[in-house]
Amino acid sequence: MSPIYAPTETYRNKILPLQTQCEIRNTWLKDRLDNVIPALMTRENVDMWLVIAREYNEDPIIMTMLPQPQMSARRRTILVFARHDDGTVDRLTLSRYPMEGYYEHGWNPDDEDQYACLKRVIMERNPQTIAINTSQMWAFGDGLSREEYQNIADALGGDLMARTVSAERLCVGWLETRIVPEMDAYPGIVEIGHAIIAEAFSSSVIHPGVTTTEDVVWWMRQKMQSMGLEAWFQPNVNLQAYNEQFDELGDSSERRTVILPGDLLWCDMGFYYLGLATDQQQHAYMLKRGENDAPEGLKEALAQANQLQDIHMAEMAVGKTGNAILKTTLESGREAGLSPTVYSHPLGFHGHAAGPTIGLWDQQDGVSGQGDYAVYDNTAYSIELNIKTAVPEWDGQEVRIMLEEDAMMRDGEMQWLDHRQTSFHLIG
Repeated sequence: MSPIYAPTETYRNKILPLQTQCEIRNTWLKDRLDNVIPALMTRENVDMWLVIAREYNEDPIIMTMLPQPQMSARRRTILVFARHDDGTVDRLTLSRYPMEGYYEHGWNPDDEDQYACLKRVIMERNPQTIAINTSQMWAFGDGLSREEYQNIADALGGDLMARTVSAERLCVGWLETRIVPEMDAYPGIVEIGHAIIAEAFSSSVIHPGVTTTEDVVWWMRQKMQSMGLEAWFQPNVNLQAYNEQFDELGDSSERRTVILPGDLLWCDMGFYYLGLATDQQQHAYMLKRGENDAPEGLKEALAQANQLQDIHMAEMAVGKTGNAILKTTLESGREAGLSPTVYSHPLGFHGHAAGPTIGLWDQQDGVSGQGDYAVYDNTAYSIELNIKTAVPEWDGQEVRIMLEEDAMMRDGEMQWLDHRQTSFHLIG
């Protein structure tokens, strides 16, 4: 059975005051800067890492490196991470505004130009490799704007620019790595999302014959906002029903939206809280008069999707690439008599986050590049997949069960962050 969640008003009490949230996130940031950065730079054998962005044109990762409540790069922010032979890392900000306690302030604008300062800092440390945020593969690693790249090239000159390398693996590693306090807090964040879905898929929100799927979408969006949570995409709700054609990826303009008894409902929603994202998909069944449970055929379909989840979770392993996980999951699913589709993705500071891509809905043979990236320990994922199967009570009509639950690779083992759906939300 799926767990029963309290009303969302109860979970509202878990949402901390904004100032407290900022304090927690800053504590996490200090931990990450002290521990994640040195480990990553040693792992990737990089001597120096430059992160540079201008206000309102922020690099995808720079805001994850700045303390709260800073809301932009403020004019131009230059962060310098310089690794010593013993593995320790100096952190400097060559920026107009200091960030005491997080970075050493290394630039006085009254004394020298900002990029002249950067060149001086580099020459004093003489790094053999200088990582900059350029990448053909990863958007997360390609945050250096063309103008800032040209500024670096002009300031450093040919000899130093010859030492530059892509920082893409540093960027991905920084974003995907979860520290212990983040991992401890993540299940409670995901639990809030489950509670919102449970209330959305209840008679307190849905009035059959009156409520539409779009009404539920906006109820979810409004609920997240009212609780102080930031939706990172517009929620989605749709329905499948007996004798009604369903194509999730097709034209929905003629699809029925008013919810009726006998409908199989689905939702997709996610939000940010404490800087971490959730991403969840679940199903509900709208009971007909006289029913007290969903048809057995629908319940069997959900069980098949749970079986595919089990297979997928078992295939997740540190060091295994996203494409390898996709291949073995699909093969094992088909051997079990399922019709699987898998499109899982990392989760963290972003919803579709940095790390190995494990299939896309339209690329079930693997994803070149990002799918070749391997799983690391202490990382989070959204296990996203679907199966199709015939339902006897619907005269053999196929249904698609689409599930998405959040999980974590922690200490070398995969675990659900807050359970998963194993029975339908029943409305009636």
